[in-house]
Amino acid sequence: MTAPRLSVVIPNWNGKRFLAPCLDSLRAQTEPNIEIIIVDNGSSDGSQGFVKTAYADVHLIELPDNQGFTGACNRGMRAATGEFIALLNNDTEVARDWAAQVLQALDAKPAAGIIACKMLMHNQRDRFHTAGDYFATDGSAGNRGFGELDQGQYDAGDYVFSACGGAAVYRRSLLDEIGYLDDDFFFLLEDVDIAWRAQLAGYAVWFAPGAVVYHHISATGGGKTASYYAGRNGLWLIAKNMPATLLRKYWRRILARQAGLFWEALRAWRGEAARARLRGMAAGLLSLRGCLAKRGEIQAQRRASDAHIDSLLTRR
Repeated sequence: MTAPRLSVVIPNWNGKRFLAPCLDSLRAQTEPNIEIIIVDNGSSDGSQGFVKTAYADVHLIELPDNQGFTGACNRGMRAATGEFIALLNNDTEVARDWAAQVLQALDAKPAAGIIACKMLMHNQRDRFHTAGDYFATDGSAGNRGFGELDQGQYDAGDYVFSACGGAAVYRRSLLDEIGYLDDDFFFLLEDVDIAWRAQLAGYAVWFAPGAVVYHHISATGGGKTASYYAGRNGLWLIAKNMPATLLRKYWRRILARQAGLFWEALRAWRGEAARARLRGMAAGLLSLRGCLAKRGEIQAQRRASDAHIDSLLTRR
C-alpha cells in the first residue's frame, strides 16, 4: 500500500458509544487509502479493548491519563504519516466522499494551510454547526452559521478565519513551520489559536462545503470544564496573537466584552459554570507573562500585514 495522503487523528476519552459510527463512516470512504489513528486519553469505559477487537486496522495510541484534547491530538499528529492531517472528534460521522472532498480542496487551494469542513448537527442534518469559524474585533470566536438552516448559502466555499477542531485538516508543511496545538490550552480554543498562528505566518484557511461532517454538539465536553477553559484560553488567544496595532485599535471593544463576561459570571456566581468562568479568567490574567513570551516568538515570525489580519476579523 502506498503512503496515505491523509491521516485522521481522533482523540478519545470515554467515548466508546460514539466510536463505531465514526470509524464505520471512515471505513466507507470513497478515498480508500486513509490512515486512522485513535489516541485514547486513559479511558475507563473499555474504549481501548473495543478498538483492538472491532477495529484492529486502526492505529491505537494509549495514553496513561487524560492529557486533554491538545495532548491527544498532538500525540496523534506526530505519529501520523500522511501529507495532510485531519483532526476529527470521536462524536462525528463523515459523508462518504468527505476525504475525497478534503483532498480536492487542498489541491485546488495551495495557499490554504488549513481546511474547515462543513459541520452539520448530527440530529438535525439540515442545520449548521459551523461553516468555518470567525474571530471578531471584540476578541470573541465562534461558529459561522451556527443553527442556520442549510439552504446553500455557504455552498460556494470561502476563506474563513479558522477551522473548528472537531473537523479540521492541516498541511504537514504548515505544522512543521508553526508548530502543533498549544498544549497549554488543554481543551477549547486551541483550534482558533493555531489558526491565528497560521494566518500571521501568511497561510489561509479555506472552508470546503463539500467536506461534510455530522457532529453531536457538546457530546463529550461542556459545563463547568468548558467555562473554565473558555475564560482562561480566551484571554490567552488575544495576548498571544493579536498584533499590537489591532490591540490599540480594538482594545475598548475587547475590554468591554471581558467586563461583560465577568459581570455576567459574577451575577450568576452560585452556578458551577459561572464560578468556573471566573476562575478561568483569573488564571488567564495570572499567567499572562507566559503568553507574552510565546507572543514574542509568534510576532517575530509573522509575514501577514496588520491590514490583512484586520480584514479577516468579524465586526461586532
